Amino acid sequence: MQKTKQETKSIKKTKFVFFTGGVVSALGKGIAVSSLGALLKARGFRVTVIKFDPYINVDPGTMNPYQHGEVYVTDDGSETDLDLGHYERYLDCSMAKVNNATAGQIYKAVIDREREGGYLGATVQVIPHITDEIIRRIRDVALSGKGWDVVMCEIGGTVGDIEGLPFLEAIRQFGLEVGLNNCAYVHLTLVPYLKAAGEIKTKPTQHSVSTLREIGIQPDFLLCRTEHDLSDDVKRKMALFCSVPPDHVITAMDAKTIYEVPLMYEEQGFTNLLVKRLRLKAGAMEFDGWKQNLDRLKNAPGEVEIAICGKYTELHDAYKSIVEAFAHAGIPNDAKVKLTWVSSEDITDDTVNGFLSRMDGLLIPGGFGDRGIEGKICAVKFAREHKVPFFGICLGMQCAVIEFARNVLGWAGANSSEFKPRTQYPVIDLLPEQKKVTGKGANMRLGSIPCHIQRGSKAYDIYGQEVINERHRHRYEFNNQYREIFEERGMTFGGRSPDNKLVEMIELKDHPWFIGCQFHPELKSRFIHPHPLFKAFVGAALKFHKERKND
Repeated sequence: MQKTKQETKSIKKTKFVFFTGGVVSALGKGIAVSSLGALLKARGFRVTVIKFDPYINVDPGTMNPYQHGEVYVTDDGSETDLDLGHYERYLDCSMAKVNNATAGQIYKAVIDREREGGYLGATVQVIPHITDEIIRRIRDVALSGKGWDVVMCEIGGTVGDIEGLPFLEAIRQFGLEVGLNNCAYVHLTLVPYLKAAGEIKTKPTQHSVSTLREIGIQPDFLLCRTEHDLSDDVKRKMALFCSVPPDHVITAMDAKTIYEVPLMYEEQGFTNLLVKRLRLKAGAMEFDGWKQNLDRLKNAPGEVEIAICGKYTELHDAYKSIVEAFAHAGIPNDAKVKLTWVSSEDITDDTVNGFLSRMDGLLIPGGFGDRGIEGKICAVKFAREHKVPFFGICLGMQCAVIEFARNVLGWAGANSSEFKPRTQYPVIDLLPEQKKVTGKGANMRLGSIPCHIQRGSKAYDIYGQEVINERHRHRYEFNNQYREIFEERGMTFGGRSPDNKLVEMIELKDHPWFIGCQFHPELKSRFIHPHPLFKAFVGAALKFHKERKND
């Protein structure tokens, strides 16, 4: 693959860390990458990440949450893997389309190029054409921004997966290209404990590393997920059979909170070992803010219980960013946030009191489709009538609008045209620009969009500014033909699009804390900088909890 002299010069200034996974999936590579990235950033390095997903889907935007979990949306409107959320939350930065690539995108780019005659009639093959495209994506990340000191690259899946082989071959080739002093390979593996035998077993890791070596990759570090601490003898055994120094065998034990993981790595000298391996000059560690937030998170004196009423409640990863945003928001409120998952399909007029009567707050998250909608609307009604703090996000805001139309305005047939196209009162309707869209992927209203906050609104009290930027992912909006009557009856619109055509935030005048937003604020919450809406919502729930306790 041809490169310009400037590209070659820029690439040589950058170090690369490649993360692979072994034995089983779902070991938490995203957390491992994010934790090490946060530590490197705390040492003064400019760090970014790219995630490769070996599945053939072009992006996760059309995938069922039960299959993939949350679809994460970046500022530039890309629908990406949920691990990009971890990267942003830990590194306190914004990712973009360049930071995530799927096998579907890789193969599509190569096939499109072949159709255009870009290969001049050559036979197109996995090697070199697919691997070259993967390498090009790594270079693109390294050349993005104002220059990165370290690019971390996570390969999704598990070593041994057929679909992952081109990605492993690509990072093997790339390591040779940039030089082994400029890259490091970290292998995250499971070290199981057999309770019946009372032993920690290293053989699965040995086999996993053996598979990597057959491909041509020798890991520099073993990151060992385990429920039990690894003795020096076990570490020496794994080091011997996997050809790594004993101090490069890092224990990654289960943690009470994922925000402890960076400190667990730092206690074992992982950052110093990696810095030495890459021949970098590091500054002093500046991690006090993280440690203080972690201490407040773990030792918060207060507690609130928030109900999350949705239809994917069996799989918490479907709402991963919301879960983390609540953890962040508890810190400035000195409160632990206990989340209670309520399936909206279980909510009816007869059951709602049993589910929500002891809750300090109710959040209804985003989603698509009509399954469970009536339960969500019923839950909104309970929160509105009983003055329970309510927060509606995307579809959650739309449910609040429908509930208000039905039970305050008296329009029994009110609905969203998404659920009932011929409803008499389509208070939620398809965005005009969406009416000609026929495809399914990456064509919603996506990414960071400015919103004007109205002075005098609760939203303005929370944000403290007139213009904000939040991330969207939706096709339906509040129907403007009903705006006047809604305002007359007590629903105000604290946030609007710059042209005043779209309602972005709603509030109720006669409720202590009732806010809905069309955007997804959870996507911009960080461990160090909690999102103001979540912070305010938890604060309102804590106040409600104390008042009810006093009463």
